[in-house]
Amino acid sequence: MKLLKHTKGIVDKIIGARKRSAMNKDGELLDPMQKYTTIGEYHVDAEDGTPDGKKFVLTVYQDKDGVLRQALSSESTTELAPEYVRKYSDELGRFRAFHNKKTGRRYLVEDYLDDYVSEVKKHIRDGKNSVNLGVITDTHFKDKDSVDFYGWNGLQHVQEFSYLEKFGLLDLKAHLGDWIDGSDAGLIGESELIKLKDSFKSDKVPYLNIKGNHDENDKFDEHHDLKASFPENEFENIMWPDMYRQKGIHYVSRQHGVAYFDIDDVRVVSVNTSDVPYILDNKGHKRYDNKITLAVREDQIEEIIEILTKSSNKKIVFMSHANPINRKGSNALKYNGRSLHELLVAFNQREKGRMHASEGEPAEFRLSNYFDFTKVKNARIIAYFCGHRHREDQYRINGIQYILFNCSALMGPNHSLTTKYNKNLNRKIDHNNEFAGYIVNIDLKRHRIQSFGYGAASRRRVYFI
Repeated sequence: MKLLKHTKGIVDKIIGARKRSAMNKDGELLDPMQKYTTIGEYHVDAEDGTPDGKKFVLTVYQDKDGVLRQALSSESTTELAPEYVRKYSDELGRFRAFHNKKTGRRYLVEDYLDDYVSEVKKHIRDGKNSVNLGVITDTHFKDKDSVDFYGWNGLQHVQEFSYLEKFGLLDLKAHLGDWIDGSDAGLIGESELIKLKDSFKSDKVPYLNIKGNHDENDKFDEHHDLKASFPENEFENIMWPDMYRQKGIHYVSRQHGVAYFDIDDVRVVSVNTSDVPYILDNKGHKRYDNKITLAVREDQIEEIIEILTKSSNKKIVFMSHANPINRKGSNALKYNGRSLHELLVAFNQREKGRMHASEGEPAEFRLSNYFDFTKVKNARIIAYFCGHRHREDQYRINGIQYILFNCSALMGPNHSLTTKYNKNLNRKIDHNNEFAGYIVNIDLKRHRIQSFGYGAASRRRVYFI
């Protein structure tokens, strides 16, 4: 028996040596604790890169599937449960980054965000009409342990974005849609939305849950040619009730995703560019595929008009998943994107009139909305924020600054869906370009908007109001 144990120990050390060799890069380990591959317990501290430099007990063990894992337990507590865990990835040839079992966040990412926020604070003014908005978009959470594309990392990106709340800097935060990839079975997609909602909701910072074109789970339906995997209003019933119950939120109804917050003289308005009717054929298939049918409809337009009519003395920022028009000024939605832009321009010009959709459009998407902005005083729509395109972009049309934010979802360079913008970034799991998020400062006194990105995002962009 002793000989068997001794032999097993030798084999374990040989395997550990091989793993350590695979993790060497330019003669350095990715992090000091990568070297601990032999099963056992070790005392580690700041020299090993522990959280906050504290002393921990590092336990190396194999799970029931034979996967090598590491766990960190604080030496200052009598609790046996570890605070941080990670597992070895054969695909990467190293351990993944440690994450906190309670929050899901990686402490290396928290350290990175600490530095990021410190840098942001150097460029923004404190005081009235200096408003800070947190923005994340296109997380594409999917039930897959992927190290180079969409997967469980989408949920982790939301959990880590919520870490920004602790600094007391944000006046509002928004997820601009495509919370999920929409390619998993219906019950799984629903559970994913619930996890994301719970990770994003806050009692510290007001928030907006905006719907994206993947959030109806139509990608799964397309791939499997089955009946609709989500019932009607599934996203709305999961994501909007808590949002609409917030103390500072204003709305006309709770039906369409239109809502607004006021912070000083800034008004932020959400728009739903996945405003598509739920119509099934006799086989239970949807008439309209939400992935490709981007639209705003008459009832939502009516709510936007009502909000704008009561927006005197406000500088207004709109937010939605998709951009309503492109940089050439053409319609970027399937239905009514250009009409929405023209309504915003009419507001800035204090016009009145009636909206009409293009001839030949289906009845579900026709418009007949009357508006009168002649009595609005000292107000202007200054910007429109959106995601969807998986890249950064900006263009100014008719005085409205359109700003497009990059996706937080990991897009590795070797996938056909990866945009050219993200291919050039060569994004990798557990690296600082894996995720993406933003703090946007709107300073009415200095007449400028500043966008500060972290991860796969521009560090600072300045737009003049």
